[in-house]
This record gives sequence, structure tokens and C-alpha cells, in this order.
Amino acid sequence: MTSETTRNPQIDHLLTPENSAFIIIDYQPIQVSSIRSMPRDELVFNITSVAKAAINYKLPIVHSTVNVATGRNKPPIPELQAVLGHLPTYDRTSINSWEDAEFKEAVKKIGRKKLIMTALWTEACLTFPAIDAIQEGYEVYVPIDAVGGTSLAAHEAALRRMEQAGAKLISRVQMYCELQRDWARQKTVPGFMGVFENFDGFNAEKNAASAGKG
Repeated sequence: MTSETTRNPQIDHLLTPENSAFIIIDYQPIQVSSIRSMPRDELVFNITSVAKAAINYKLPIVHSTVNVATGRNKPPIPELQAVLGHLPTYDRTSINSWEDAEFKEAVKKIGRKKLIMTALWTEACLTFPAIDAIQEGYEVYVPIDAVGGTSLAAHEAALRRMEQAGAKLISRVQMYCELQRDWARQKTVPGFMGVFENFDGFNAEKNAASAGKG
């Protein structure tokens, strides 16, 4: 029952809190409401849980929005603001965030080659920067149950395109387990368990809040 000596977390071939970064792009009201590849509540629960995990493992985070400054779009959804609102956002006009100088510089400044990348929509604002990042030598990991497209077909085609380009498709639970790796690392265990709050409870709390406004 003795764990092996911890591998060097900075050069480990698996994801570790020391060698990876979290990228989150465009979880704004218009984008979220247009998703058809999974139910809205499930998507919001999943991406919020992934963001909580990134905070729990102290990953560097780059958060980007589109067209907030121009007034054409609104800030990120409240559920994410509650988790990431203390962090800066990099607003842009480009569909491909990798073509925004400030966003790209923020990613490069982190100095990590493993990027856990999430975005809406899968077929555009995720696919384009993922492929560009891979072309520039980054390893891109996509939690497929925390991203979404305007149709299931569009979502799945985008995942195939990214995988063909070299992206690594993972699930959010796989991400948590890969970052945690050993239950003996007790400091992050409570946060690990926290992202598994009951989905039915999540919906019940949301419904109760809505009812209270009526």
C-alpha cells in the first residue's frame, strides 16, 4: 500500500498541477443558449466543475471572452463568474482566440506546454485555437463533456478534426483523476470531491432560486 515516489511533476507525461494550464473561452449567455449537443444545465454544471477543479489544483488560468467591449455580447454566465470572477478576462473580436495578441501572449507567458482547453462552440472557438496551439508545439487536452456545439453532428465532427490534428480527448472526471493521481495527496482531496456535488441537487438549487424570484 505504499505509493511510488512522486514523479517529477513538471516533466511527467501525464497532466499534473505543475505542468498544465486551463484555458476557457466564450462561456457567455448567447453561446451557452445556442448549444444543442447536450442539455444546458448539464453543460453549465460540467464547465463550472472543471473551473472549480482548475482552482483546486491551482492551475494557471487564461479566460477569454468575445465582443463584450463592443457591446455585442455579454460577460460570462453567472455560474462561472462565481468561480472565476476574480481573474482577468481577455476580451477580443476574433473568432479564433489564437489570433488575438493579448490572449496568445497570456498563454505563452504561463510557460507550460500542456493546455486543458475548453470553449463554445466546439466547431469554431475551440477547434481553431486548439489546432493553432498544436501547430506551435503545445499539447491540447479537451474535456469533451465540458464543451458543446450548435448541433451534436457539429460537435462530434469538430472533436474528430481536433483529434486528427493531435488533440487529446479526455473527460472532466479523467482530468480530475489525472491531476489528483494519489489519494495520499490529501490537500486537494476535499476540492476533488467538491466537484461531484449531486447534479440533481444542482438543478434543485437552481429551480428553487428561480421559484424564489417569482
